[in-house]
Amino acid sequence: MKTNLLFPNRFKIIGWVLLIPSTILGIAVFFFDVEFDFLKFKVFAIYSEPLLGKDTVMGFTKINITLTITGLLFLIGALFVAFSKEKHEDEFIAKTRLESLVWATYINYAILIFCLLFIYELAFLYVLVGNMFTILIFFILRFYYILYKTNKSLKNEK
Repeated sequence: MKTNLLFPNRFKIIGWVLLIPSTILGIAVFFFDVEFDFLKFKVFAIYSEPLLGKDTVMGFTKINITLTITGLLFLIGALFVAFSKEKHEDEFIAKTRLESLVWATYINYAILIFCLLFIYELAFLYVLVGNMFTILIFFILRFYYILYKTNKSLKNEK
């Protein structure tokens, strides 16, 4: 089976190196409002609506980019981990990858539907922010769990 759309296997290591620290930092930023003062910059914004102050449309605004960098590192790391080829990419891996992606999509949207029904106002905005990341998290967890379980059962058979 051709897997032209997957990253080379070496990207998986880069992905884990980015994903693990950015996950820890992301939890600190999201739940404990950790920000680094040296990351305050004037950045270009297509649109920015601060809580207090003037809206920015196609202009520059001064913000702390800790959350932006953390989110980017997490997404790049998660994409590399999720969509890098395995050392021995075969039909079983491709099937498992597809099933895990479909499963992650179903779970992700089931949670979103639940939250649409029972979470409102600003709390729902937090749900949407988290929802950007959960589909990759669910995919990675299920894909590697299935691979682990399969490898474990193969070792037990030997």
